[in-house]
Amino acid sequence: MPKHIIIVEDEPLLAENYKEALERHNYQVTHYSNRHDALDGVAATLPDMAIIDVGLEDDIEGGFELCRELRSRSLELPIIFLTARDHEFDVISGLRLGADDYLTKDISQAHMIARIVALFRRIDALRQPIKNESLVASGDCVINPERMTVQWKDSNIDLTVTEFWITYALVKHPGHVKNRQQLMDAANVVFDDNTITSHIKRIRKKFLAIDQEFNALQTVYGMGYRWRV
Repeated sequence: MPKHIIIVEDEPLLAENYKEALERHNYQVTHYSNRHDALDGVAATLPDMAIIDVGLEDDIEGGFELCRELRSRSLELPIIFLTARDHEFDVISGLRLGADDYLTKDISQAHMIARIVALFRRIDALRQPIKNESLVASGDCVINPERMTVQWKDSNIDLTVTEFWITYALVKHPGHVKNRQQLMDAANVVFDDNTITSHIKRIRKKFLAIDQEFNALQTVYGMGYRWRV
């Protein structure tokens, strides 16, 4: 049975483009243009994924409220923001509300589909037994690329899909400096310098929340970032 994705987007033509792209990849897609219709539509059964714009009709932060309500109903439902609002404050707000990823509308359809597939793969992998042979470790950091999980000193680090692939690219090659382009390639996205910096800051902050002495993620000024051996 195809996975069911809801798109909550108030621009009909844009929503139709997303819908057609997803249906070409054999997803079942339902479109809603506002928060209230979306909540009514999923009242009985949650979808397999929700893709949400932040501003919905006259409700300039309706997407944030919808994310909050969906996350209160399910901790496992994959939620992606797909929006033109790319200010760091909005990105942080969306992730704090429990979104799994935050994409901007300048992303290509191919990259969007890749992120959706990756997120579904992560959810499916989490339901499978752990295979120790697939683990990648460096010091106190252990990564399972199949389940897309990261542990630091035996504590789970809750990363978005983008943050996971950036971290994985660094931990897999400890001591090697990765520049912005290499990190974008690893995460399968296109960012500007400020966005990469923001992701690195959020990754570092999440590790520091577990370990106040965390210093493995280093900035190499003028070159990029590396995972300290």
